[in-house]
Amino acid sequence: MGRLRAEDQPHHWFAQQLLLVLSGQRPAHALLRYVRGAAYDELYQLASRKPLRPSGADRSAPALLGVGGQRPAAGVIEVFARVAVDRRPRAMAFRLELCEDLRWRCAALELDGQR
Repeated sequence: MGRLRAEDQPHHWFAQQLLLVLSGQRPAHALLRYVRGAAYDELYQLASRKPLRPSGADRSAPALLGVGGQRPAAGVIEVFARVAVDRRPRAMAFRLELCEDLRWRCAALELDGQR
């Protein structure tokens, strides 16, 4: 069995999906199955403002520059992601938890260090 490519790992997949939602390219409810309770409320509020939507004349799509994480406990991945929007660096952070149904779900998220 080979190693998973970075983009096939749950935290890389979720970072890309989160970028699409926070830039207004996908609706927040697209992640409903993957976000738990209060974290979904936070996502919904953030998404309504489209904080990662490009605003400059360039209007280039935001880019995911890098994703990293650590596993502080079994079934938990704490993740940071670097994003470029309008050539400006931004940061996303989130916590994924492996649930009883063996699916990863986001339990907390922040944008630029703010909840």
